[in-house]
Amino acid sequence: MASVEPVVMMAEIEIDPTHLDAYRRLLAEEIEASVRLENGVLALNAVAIKGSPEKIRILEIYANQAAYEAHLQTPHFLKYKEGVAGMVTSLTLIEVEPVMMRSKP
Repeated sequence: MASVEPVVMMAEIEIDPTHLDAYRRLLAEEIEASVRLENGVLALNAVAIKGSPEKIRILEIYANQAAYEAHLQTPHFLKYKEGVAGMVTSLTLIEVEPVMMRSKP
């Protein structure tokens, strides 16, 4: 039986500063498509460390493990991964455990 527990990931990404604008455009396109097209993508929130715009953090929330795995195979995610390949200087994915998360609709 597939997991029904939500999957929450934190991506810590560093971008070559010379590619920051292009990276942000690709990221915005990917996030918009993921949230709009994938029922299992509950939230994707990207922020930059204040004073270090090349240090991006993304909080990713998926309905379950199957939704996370399906996301990794979508055309829009694969386009993003291919497009940013030469821009990303560091990527760390951390599976995190929610302590308290709330948002307004």
